[in-house]
Amino acid sequence: MSIPQSGGGPIERHEQLAEYLAEGCKPRQDWRIGTEHEKFGYCKDTRKPLPYEGGRSILAVLEGLRDRHGWAPVEEAGKLIGLEKDGANVSLEPGGQLELSGAPLETIHQTCDEVNAHLADVKTISDEIGVGWIGLGAAPIWSHEDMPLMPKGRYKLMDGYMQKVGTSGTTMMRRTCTVQVNLDFSSEADMVQKMRVALALQPVATALFANSPFFEGKPNGHKSWRSRVWRHLDDARTGMLPFVFDEGFGFEAWVQYALDVPMYFVYRDGQYINALGMSFRDFLKGELPALPGETPTLSDWADHLTTVFPEARVKKFIEMRGADGGPWRRLCALPAFWVGLTYDQSALDAAWDLVRNWDAETREALRVAASVDGLQAEVNGVRMHDIAREAVAIAESGLKARACPGAGGLVPDETHFLNALKESLETGMVPADELLEQYHGDWDGNLDRIYADFSY
Repeated sequence: MSIPQSGGGPIERHEQLAEYLAEGCKPRQDWRIGTEHEKFGYCKDTRKPLPYEGGRSILAVLEGLRDRHGWAPVEEAGKLIGLEKDGANVSLEPGGQLELSGAPLETIHQTCDEVNAHLADVKTISDEIGVGWIGLGAAPIWSHEDMPLMPKGRYKLMDGYMQKVGTSGTTMMRRTCTVQVNLDFSSEADMVQKMRVALALQPVATALFANSPFFEGKPNGHKSWRSRVWRHLDDARTGMLPFVFDEGFGFEAWVQYALDVPMYFVYRDGQYINALGMSFRDFLKGELPALPGETPTLSDWADHLTTVFPEARVKKFIEMRGADGGPWRRLCALPAFWVGLTYDQSALDAAWDLVRNWDAETREALRVAASVDGLQAEVNGVRMHDIAREAVAIAESGLKARACPGAGGLVPDETHFLNALKESLETGMVPADELLEQYHGDWDGNLDRIYADFSY
C-alpha cells in the first residue's frame, strides 16, 4: 500500500482536485512503466510467516537491503517500515508482505531487470538467515492469527474499520498479494479510453494470473481467492465502476466518485489521525470532525486517492489491479500484457473494439467467473479463453509496434515477455491449475510442498 504523499499546497478551489489528476498527462515519449509486486516471507524451518522483528524477520531483510545495497531508510515512529532508491520503493503490506514499487522505466526489459535484481538481492540476504519468499495470490495455509500486523499507523486504523464495512478486509490486508503495473496517459480522452479497456479486461488478467486456489490449508473452490476476497471488502471503494463507461466520464467524474468514498485518515507530522468513515467533502468545507476548522492540502487529496481500491484506479497514472501475485516470469508478463494493450493506439483501439459492447452486468459477471473458473470461465456466451487469446494477440501486436529492443539490441522487442501467457492459452492452464494438479498428484494433498516447489 502507498506511503504518505507530500508536496501539495492548500486546496483553495474545487477545480484543483481534477487539475491534480490532469497533471499526470504526458506526451507519448514520456510514458513510463511502473511495476509493483508483493510476496510472502516465511521461516524456512517452520514455514511460519515472518515477524516484524528478530533474527529472522522483515526488519532483518530491510536492514540487509539498506546496509548492503544502498537503500535509504523510511521510518515511522522510529520503526524501519520501508526503503527508497532511484525512484523505487520497498514497503510493507499489513501482514508483512514485502512490496517492490518499481521506478518509472521506459521499457519492459528495464522493469524486468529491476524485478530480477530486487528478487536476487532479497534472496541473498534471506538465504543467510533462513528466510524464504513465495509469490502467490493468497497465503495457502496461514490463519489470521498467524499473521502479524506491521507497525504502520495506517494499518492499525484500517484493521478495525475493515470489519465494519465488509467481511474480508482483514484477510485482504494480511493474507493476499498482487502484482500490478502503473501506466501513463496523454490526455483526458486517452485516460478515459485506457480506463474503460482496463476495467473491461481486468477479469482477463485475473484469469490469466489466477494463483490462489488454496486457503487455510485446503482448496477453496476458486482459481483466484484473492479476487474473491476483494469482492467482499468494502463496496464503497472497490469494484468495476460502471460510471466509467458513462458518456461524459473524465477527471471530474473520478473526483466526484473519490469524494464519495469514506476517508480512512489524515496524515499530520508523522502521525495518522483517525478519520474513519468521515467525508472528504466535509474536509473541503473545514468541517472534518477529526480536524475541526482545518481544510485539506493536495497531499491530503493524494493520500485519499490511495484509499480507493477498484479493479483499475486513476491517480496521476492508471493502476492495473486485477492480478494475483505469482511466479517470477509472470511478474514481467503483467506489464507486457497491459503495455501491449494500451501503449500503441492501434492496439488500444482493437482492445476497445473487443469489449465495447459489453454491459455492466457482463463485465461484473466476468469478474466473478474469472475468480472462480480462471480461463474456463464463460458468461452469456463470452468464453474467457477466447477473449484472453484475442487480448494477448492484441498485446503482442502492440509490443511489436513499440519495437523496443533489449539485450543490447539482440532482442528486437518486448513480445517474449508474453510467453508465459501464451503457454497458458495453449494448455488452458494458469498457475492455479498447475498448483491444483500438483496438490492432487505428486503432493498427495500435502500443501507444505508448495514452499519448496514454488518459492523464488
